[in-house]
Amino acid sequence: MKQDKITIAVRRELKKYIDIAYRDGERKFFKEPIKNIGVRLPSRRRVAQKLWPRVNSLTKPQLFKVCEKLFSGFSEETTIASAWLWRSRQKFEAEDFKQFEIWMDKYFDNWSKIDDFCTHVLGYLINHFPRLAPKVFSWTKSKNRWMRRAAAVSLIYPWGKPKQFLPQILKTAQALLEDRDDLVQKGYGWMLKEAGNHNQAAVFDFVMKHKSKMPRTALRYAIEKFPAKLKQQAMTLSHTGCVIIS
Repeated sequence: MKQDKITIAVRRELKKYIDIAYRDGERKFFKEPIKNIGVRLPSRRRVAQKLWPRVNSLTKPQLFKVCEKLFSGFSEETTIASAWLWRSRQKFEAEDFKQFEIWMDKYFDNWSKIDDFCTHVLGYLINHFPRLAPKVFSWTKSKNRWMRRAAAVSLIYPWGKPKQFLPQILKTAQALLEDRDDLVQKGYGWMLKEAGNHNQAAVFDFVMKHKSKMPRTALRYAIEKFPAKLKQQAMTLSHTGCVIIS
């Protein structure tokens, strides 16, 4: 099948760029075990670009089959699948959300995969079909830590419509406020930081209201771009009642 040949071609091309030292360094960098072969990001993009003409001729169902195989493979293959989906985003329909959700829950096992996919592919889908946003919020209760992180980072791209998504952004931060997973904390802190670029007052009010319960990790991310004066106010007291030193 044409799809199988493309998958084989991806793996053949990636092998040309394997860097064992980089592979080992990546495995040490991530806290959780990762399945990688050691190909740097620029080389992954080079492979995606080289094979794109063959992929561009696929129907959407065929593309999705290729992506399914790549998502189930090495991290490098996930990068390429996400890149091809991003290039094909004009073909997306609201009904594709379910397939994306299945892939994320089944195959995405680190923050890098989640962030790349959610801030591009999924974020684009939500931005164009806002009625999907409540489904993303349901992930805040997921047992899968990566889906909880996705509930937040998926709302970073849709800031093309800041007023429309601000209520859910604050609601999501509230739901994840005391999550014990530091990567979930960083995820919703990042979401608040980006939201603050468009509505600093609303984010500052949220932080000031909840900082007594907000983990230090999330707080630091959320206020990173605040003016010095506001940042100082937000950092005055931590959830333990102690002064936070930056």
